[in-house]
Amino acid sequence: MLVDSHCHLDRLDLNVHAGSLDAALDAARAQGVGKFLCIGVDAANAPVVKALADKYADVYCSVGIHPLDLDANASTSLEWLIEALDHPRVVAIGETGLDYHYEPDMAPQQRESFRCHLQAARQTRKPVIIHTRAARSDTLDLLREADLPQAGVLHCFTEDWEMASAALDLGYYISLSGIVTFRNADALRDVARKVPANKLLVETDSPYLAPVPHRGKPNEPQYVRDVAQFLADLRGVSLETLAESTTENFHRLFPLAAD
Repeated sequence: MLVDSHCHLDRLDLNVHAGSLDAALDAARAQGVGKFLCIGVDAANAPVVKALADKYADVYCSVGIHPLDLDANASTSLEWLIEALDHPRVVAIGETGLDYHYEPDMAPQQRESFRCHLQAARQTRKPVIIHTRAARSDTLDLLREADLPQAGVLHCFTEDWEMASAALDLGYYISLSGIVTFRNADALRDVARKVPANKLLVETDSPYLAPVPHRGKPNEPQYVRDVAQFLADLRGVSLETLAESTTENFHRLFPLAAD
């Protein structure tokens, strides 16, 4: 079984499935995908991802505020996070983190929000899903500062081995998306070869970042098989071996989704 450990089911382009999310999920299931983690990005979609997780037995969700979805005039509320996380199908916090590539002027607000999410993670003991781009030093510094007792994951990882190694030393997992299949991703492929088998996850981040050979099309959860096959070939193992280990890792990281 494969797991799509990070997807945005509420944002999928369903045109090729006649507008049917059921059909999109069935297409993924036919490719061996047995579970989906649908990701929260702001307060507005928190009830949406919860409803999807309630509807489908193989869908779980997270709740959080993406660093690029922050309100410049409002702070992330710890009270709201704690309340929103109190749901049996919410297995993680996020996605949260830092993205200085697109909104460097929002760096102070992003750091404040990230700290709030990490505090909620400490209080709830739920793992945190981290988005980081062009913010390596601050991301690692805040993770060290938080010193969480439970692990989290750096999702859609795009940095080099130095950052991956530092995150692994802190107990975090590394999740790889279709970016690892892109022609110019040599440094990321180096990371993909080196991540310990017990710390690796696979994801689509659909509807974004479709892997080769689907690049240029809207991404779908079914394409996590393409990511997994690419990684298996890169690491010199069978698809079955990689699927088994990444699924075990998913259940270890997100124990509330291990039923």
